[in-house]
Amino acid sequence: MTRIAVIGGGRIGEALIAGLLESGRASKDLVVVETHADRAELIASRFGVRVTGEAADAAVGADLLVIAVKPGDVDTVLTELGKAELNAGDRDQVLVSLAAGVPTARLEAKLPAGFPVVRVMSNTPMLVGQGMSALAPGRYAKPEQLELVTDVLGAVGKVVTVAESQMDAVTAVSGSGPAYFLLVVEAMVDAGVGLGLTRDVATQLVVQTMVGSAALLDESGQSAVDLRAAVTSPAGTTAAALRELERGGVRSAFLEALHAAKQRSAEQGASAE
Repeated sequence: MTRIAVIGGGRIGEALIAGLLESGRASKDLVVVETHADRAELIASRFGVRVTGEAADAAVGADLLVIAVKPGDVDTVLTELGKAELNAGDRDQVLVSLAAGVPTARLEAKLPAGFPVVRVMSNTPMLVGQGMSALAPGRYAKPEQLELVTDVLGAVGKVVTVAESQMDAVTAVSGSGPAYFLLVVEAMVDAGVGLGLTRDVATQLVVQTMVGSAALLDESGQSAVDLRAAVTSPAGTTAAALRELERGGVRSAFLEALHAAKQRSAEQGASAE
């Protein structure tokens, strides 16, 4: 049985906890580190897991040590973990970092020599079991340890493995990605209201259209280009709408937005060093 310590009870930490419990993980196999009393009480009551304010305490008996804090707080966590006997006895622990922009080399430098590290970028849809996680193993992570991390995160969504050099791009595309889609939903709902629909009806139409389109893209095996073409009749309503989106520079806007997110991810990692 894999014991998991989630260090950080914020949005991503909570999403991981909720997803793991939903997938069948026992609450007794999870421990959460949260230093804010109100948040700690909320996590404990909502999920029935043990909550402590000390990372060193949580590390005792844990197989996976999951850092789910802001990049600027990573050093504090590593200092706290330094008080624990990591990989004591027969336990083969692995550090999993969900902190955006923090490279594995920096983590490894602050841990005992040869300590295995896996860098992860996940997103909040893991709260409903639909997360997207990208893994980048550090120098000392073994294939079986990467497989363990893949299995754990696979319980809350899909998982891919990438080179660490691609992690800032992953952050821009999928880590921040939910916000882009939600902004599109917000804009479409507002437009629907402007066309005379009630907000409730407009919301249902937009949300289900987004969910259905994502499922169609995921399950059909066709590309987004092909599926879009299939619903775009010559001189039809869809063509008219797409023409306006192109005129508004939607493609270049996304290109610039993702570039900005990637750059910011790299800056966060550098500033936290």
